[in-house]
Amino acid sequence: METKKLLKKVREIEIKTRGLTKQVFSGEYHSAFKGRGMTFSELKNYQYGDDVRNIDWNVTARFNEPFVKVFEEERELSVFLVLDISGSSNFGTTTKSKRELMLEVAAVLAFSAVANNDKVGAVLVTDEVEKFIPPKKGRSHALMILRELIQFEPKSKGTHLNEGLRYFRNVVNKRAICFLISDFYDENDFFEGLKIANRKHDMVALRLYDPAEKELPNLGLIKMFDAEKNVVKWVNTSAKKVREKYKNQYLELEETLDIQFRKSGVDYANLSTEGKYLAELNKLFLIRSR
Repeated sequence: METKKLLKKVREIEIKTRGLTKQVFSGEYHSAFKGRGMTFSELKNYQYGDDVRNIDWNVTARFNEPFVKVFEEERELSVFLVLDISGSSNFGTTTKSKRELMLEVAAVLAFSAVANNDKVGAVLVTDEVEKFIPPKKGRSHALMILRELIQFEPKSKGTHLNEGLRYFRNVVNKRAICFLISDFYDENDFFEGLKIANRKHDMVALRLYDPAEKELPNLGLIKMFDAEKNVVKWVNTSAKKVREKYKNQYLELEETLDIQFRKSGVDYANLSTEGKYLAELNKLFLIRSR
């Protein structure tokens, strides 16, 4: 993409998503994601009901009356976006493809992090780690991530999410918020890797889907292209058995993901290319805020 067109596209995404971020999320992002720990704030006189474990015995002995330490949550976070940019992300039958939806979601999350003074970084993954962007603060860094996501051409088209998760675990030492954004069409097992990552980090899965993936329309004999395997197949969509098999495969994946995310203790949301993703994100944030 030409530089002028790229900058225009980035600017359009920024204007759209920053407005939506302010309108929809207001304070939900801040309350939905806790800091890495608690930091010492001040000392105060002990009062009935205070946790005795927080008594500062040195100060108490010095002044001959009990004092307790007051802690506050450490708010600065590192937010990571692990983005599946494999071939299937280019699929879309509505107003946008899954890749375009990913771009918008990544922008909303990046600008939410920037507004909260958090660092944001990214890992672009196919069946290998394609690119790592270290976390930094600020609008310019968030825009750089969006530019990369718009113009980056991956070497591979396959999917191996566990490669991205393994890389993230090895590179990021301090506890972070990690959004794993994918359609989760992955023939490799990534659930164990997700579970391991969630023991140290706060993992959130965002599943992207297109309405046409739920149910195959009756369009007669059509040519279908597998973008990840680079294979073309002719499919008779008029056959009821073919459509039922297609639908059942989708429902089976949906059920498997639901079970495995819950088992792993990972919060997740399903986001559609139809454009209703903000409501789902907002619902996820509100649930986490409780």
